Amino acid sequence: MKKIIFPKALKKGAKIAVISPAGAVDASQLKKGIELIKSKGFEPVLGEHLYTKFSNGYNYAGTEKERIKDINWALNDKEIGAVWASRGGYGCQHLIQHLKLKNFTENPKWYIGYSDNTVIQSYLLKKGFASIHGQTIKTSSFGVTDESYNLIFDILKGKTPKYSLKSHPLNKKGNIEGELIGGNLALIYALLGTKYSFDFKDKILFIEDIGENFYALDRMMMSLELAGVFNKIKGLIVGGMTNMGDEKDNKEYESSFDGFAYKMISERISKYKFPTVFGFPNGHIKDNRPLLIGGMVKVKIDAKVKIEF
Repeated sequence: MKKIIFPKALKKGAKIAVISPAGAVDASQLKKGIELIKSKGFEPVLGEHLYTKFSNGYNYAGTEKERIKDINWALNDKEIGAVWASRGGYGCQHLIQHLKLKNFTENPKWYIGYSDNTVIQSYLLKKGFASIHGQTIKTSSFGVTDESYNLIFDILKGKTPKYSLKSHPLNKKGNIEGELIGGNLALIYALLGTKYSFDFKDKILFIEDIGENFYALDRMMMSLELAGVFNKIKGLIVGGMTNMGDEKDNKEYESSFDGFAYKMISERISKYKFPTVFGFPNGHIKDNRPLLIGGMVKVKIDAKVKIEF
C-alpha cells in the first residue's frame, strides 16, 4: 500500500491561501474566517479570483480557467503553507483534470475543506497526500462552533485528532484500523466509475450529506452497493445528514443527524458485517470536527466510540 504523505506542521506566521474552487462568495461571508486565521498567528493570502462571480447555470467563483489558475497557484506556490477553501457548492469537478502538483510534491501542504471539496481530496489522495475534511472559511459566519476551527488549527500545528463519542443505537460494534477515505456522499457517488474515485479496498469510509431527497440518498447508497463498495470497505462512519427530504414534511429537517436518513442507511447496509459508527460530528453541521482523509485511524465501537488518528 502506498505510504500517504502528511504535510509538515505550520510555523507561526505561515501563509495560508484562501481560494474559491467552486461556488461564489461575498467578502462579508469570509471576513470572520479570515480574521480567525490572523488571530491564530497565520497570514491569509487571498486568491486572485476569491470573490469573482461567473454565472453559467450556477454562480461560480469565476470561470473554469480562473478557478484552475487559483488552485494551481495555491497548491504550488512555495511561500504558501496550506490551502483553505472558502466554500463548496459545485465546481471542483471542473478542476481535477487540470491540477498541477510539480512544486506541491516537493512541498506538500494541507488542503482544507469539505462538501464539493471531496473531489479535490480524492484527487490528492490518489497522488498520495492526506488532507483535512473540515470547515470551510464561509461557514465561520454561520454560527459554527469554535471547536470546529480550533481543531483544524491544532492539525495545522502538528497535532492529530482523537475523538470519544456516545454510542448510537444503530452502531455495529467492533474494532477496526485502516486508512480513512470519503467525504460528501453525493461527490463520492459522482466520482464512481472515474479514475478519480476513491480506492475502497480495505478502507474505512466516511459519508455525510445535506439537502438530498430521501430517494436520492437511497439511490446513492444503492450505487455504492452495485459498485461493490460495501464488499470492499473495512468499516463505515456516518456523519451529518441534514436538511433531508421535504422541509414541510420532515420534522427533523434541521437536525444534524436525520433519523429517517440514518434508518435508510442502516437498512441498506444491514446485510454487511463491517463495524459502523453513526452520529459522527462532521459534515454540513455547526459542530464539524475535522477528519484526516488518508489518515490511518483506529476505531473502537462499543458502549462508547473512540476514533484516533
